[in-house]
Amino acid sequence: MKPGDIILIRFPQSDLQAGKLRPALVVAVAPGRYKDLLLALITSHTAQAVPQFDEIIDPSDSDYTSTGLKIRSAVRLARLATVEPSVINARLGHIAPDRLQQIRKRLVNWLGK
Repeated sequence: MKPGDIILIRFPQSDLQAGKLRPALVVAVAPGRYKDLLLALITSHTAQAVPQFDEIIDPSDSDYTSTGLKIRSAVRLARLATVEPSVINARLGHIAPDRLQQIRKRLVNWLGK
C-alpha cells in the first residue's frame, strides 16, 4: 500500500465499534519499522461532506476510473484512522497525485490551526 491508494477496510466507527467494510484513502505511511497507514474514510453520502475541506470524487473527474469507486463519493478528512497494513481487505485503485497533494495540504492547514 502506498499514499493515494484506495483500499477496503472495516473502518472503525467513532465509538470504536467495528464498522462495515468501506473504502478508505491511504493518506500516508508512517516512518519507521512498522509502516502503519494513515487512512481517511470514504463515503457515498456526499451530503455529509464539509465544503472546502472534504474531497469529492466525481465520475466526471479525470482520475475517477482509476479509483475503483462505484459512485460519487467523499473523502472525509476529519474521519482518520491509523492501522497496520495487515487489516486491509483489498486495494480498489488510486487517486491522482495532484489530488493527494491537495488533500494533504488541507489536512496540514487544519492540523496547524
